[in-house]
Amino acid sequence: MCGIFGYVNYIVDKSRGEIIDILLDGLQKLEYRGYDSSGIAIKGDNPNETTIIKRVGKVRVLKEEIASRTHSDLDRSKIFNSHAAIAHTRWATHGSPLTVNCHPIGSDPKNDFVVIHNGIITNYKALKSLLESKGMVFVTETDTECIAKLFKHIYDQNPNIDFNQLTKQVLYELEGSYGLLVMSSHYPNEVCATRKGSPLLLGVKTDRKLTVDFVDVEYEDTKKSENNFGLSPSAALNGGNGHAGLRTTGSRAFLTEDQDGQPSPVEYFLASDPSSVIKHTKKILFLEDDDIVHIHDGELKIHRLNSKQIGEETKRQIQDFEMELNELMKGTYNHFMQKEIFEQPESTFNTMRGRIDFDNYKVTLGGLEQWMPLIRRSRRILMIACGTSYHSCLATRSIIEELTEIPVSVELASDFLDRKSPVFRDDSCVFVSQSGETADSMLALRYCIERGAITVGVVNSVGSSISRQTNCGVHINAGPEIGVASTKAYTSQYIALVMFALSLSSDSIGRRSRHEEILKGLQKIPEQISAVLQLEEKIKKLCNDHLNKQKSLLLLGRGYQYATALEGALKIKEISYMHSEGVLAGELKHGVLALVDKDLPIIAFATKDSLFPKTMSAIEQVIARDGRPIIICNENEGTISGMDSKTMAILEVPLTVDCLQGLLNVIPLQLISYWLAVSRGIDVDFPRNLAKSVTVE
Repeated sequence: MCGIFGYVNYIVDKSRGEIIDILLDGLQKLEYRGYDSSGIAIKGDNPNETTIIKRVGKVRVLKEEIASRTHSDLDRSKIFNSHAAIAHTRWATHGSPLTVNCHPIGSDPKNDFVVIHNGIITNYKALKSLLESKGMVFVTETDTECIAKLFKHIYDQNPNIDFNQLTKQVLYELEGSYGLLVMSSHYPNEVCATRKGSPLLLGVKTDRKLTVDFVDVEYEDTKKSENNFGLSPSAALNGGNGHAGLRTTGSRAFLTEDQDGQPSPVEYFLASDPSSVIKHTKKILFLEDDDIVHIHDGELKIHRLNSKQIGEETKRQIQDFEMELNELMKGTYNHFMQKEIFEQPESTFNTMRGRIDFDNYKVTLGGLEQWMPLIRRSRRILMIACGTSYHSCLATRSIIEELTEIPVSVELASDFLDRKSPVFRDDSCVFVSQSGETADSMLALRYCIERGAITVGVVNSVGSSISRQTNCGVHINAGPEIGVASTKAYTSQYIALVMFALSLSSDSIGRRSRHEEILKGLQKIPEQISAVLQLEEKIKKLCNDHLNKQKSLLLLGRGYQYATALEGALKIKEISYMHSEGVLAGELKHGVLALVDKDLPIIAFATKDSLFPKTMSAIEQVIARDGRPIIICNENEGTISGMDSKTMAILEVPLTVDCLQGLLNVIPLQLISYWLAVSRGIDVDFPRNLAKSVTVE
């Protein structure tokens, strides 16, 4: 969703131009998340002023606006020894994409407080009414403006309040989800940041080695807060001067003085995604919900919104994040989506690397090992996901049930929550998400944790919320996926879940031959995907000659291929904007057949498995009604090879084990969606109205 980026330099000389370039580069690294406007907030020439520049459209539009500013209006050469700045790409939730609604949002015409925000404040209307009753005038349609004005209102009641204490008072009043950065002319060179349900991380860059690889978390001193202040969280709203009592300690990681007694230079980078930080540093710290980061005079402190709970972690680890910058570049490809489709031979291999011993037919998932005995005793397995991740669950449900004999239920996270589905202590709940930050999946995870179920995460993003909050899990190791439409993450999730099924049933002697069959199939998958990718030119011609001018498309699949049909339909609609629908081939006669005529394109899966005769029957019914299907079948399939005149096209893919065939069948659909979008002049990596990481409900 929205992209958040912040930069703080302390005793590191930077020109205003360099600071602006850092901000814009950070925003451009976040463009893949989806957005409709962007903006930055930097220090003005007057220490008591903050300059905000924002525009509707791509980051390049903001860049052009900044470049057009005159020297007197924006002196890029001015040097700052210490400085705080924030930047944002917005995906509209409250208020249409207009310049006035773009972030950063100021608290007043002088921009005493400036806020950027990812998420939704659910009680913003009540806060807005309260603040309007106190004389404040709102100028935007956003829910974020109430946060900025709340900062100013509480500060005006008590100008001596510390910045992190002020932030805490504001957060007490907010309901909903947020990733939040705030800066203020009243607190020069300081930034406060916090998160609740939206991702936020911090990178640190220093010339010297860090003293320790963690940061202590500072908790509220409850007794001090009650005895000395005795005020409710809302007291400051009503004129009180309350602030939370805090146990403050020096950060052991970021000492403010070096061996000579001089302050140590340091740079901090705050972001909603590590891709915008790795250019500058690989030292990354992931924040937890309700953490409050306060950066002041080169020191980083992390406070908690609430007092310490039993068993709660008292440190935040600083990790060496190993993502390489060249992984984020398009290279020779025209779009990130095309690059990621063609990376699948490598990404699927990486998902299996170090986990499968093909010589001894053994699967080892280190992140699940200790929990396997408990998961094997589960009454049922719930697989909970959204979008493409949901389809990877559907694609592997059958093999998990076959190998484990445990009932498996696949749930869309939003529907699962809407129904308040019963969850029990002897259930295992598997959460599948590319980003590991999907809002609906996160809410479902908390719901299951509260009910005592075992929770398993299957994610691509190391350090994501789902990976940290589940009991155990598997990183799919697909590498960074920048294109909004998920491609290589789908195939890696698919393989990770098949490995989960194999590992879960590894103690079954009776299924050993089936295990060996599947493992032999997995070993060949990367090279077989490479073979399927050779169909690109044929698919490109098919799209240009037959599909480009169509308005609708059906995909027919049965058994393992029903999930493939759903995933293919999703790819086509989200990238090419063509209406497409995945249909269970067994339901063809129950209404869908009425749509079939000579003009409607239909893609049918006729790869070999136990349901092949039934699938062929469905294809014959389509042809009998003048339909000319596109058939995806195995190479040298005699039953289909003589049907050229009756079909629009035949796309041949290698044969593999039935439960893995979907890994190969989905590749032509990814290529079809890509080339349809290209032929229609659509921005493939940034489809309209969509975001890569859906961090709000």
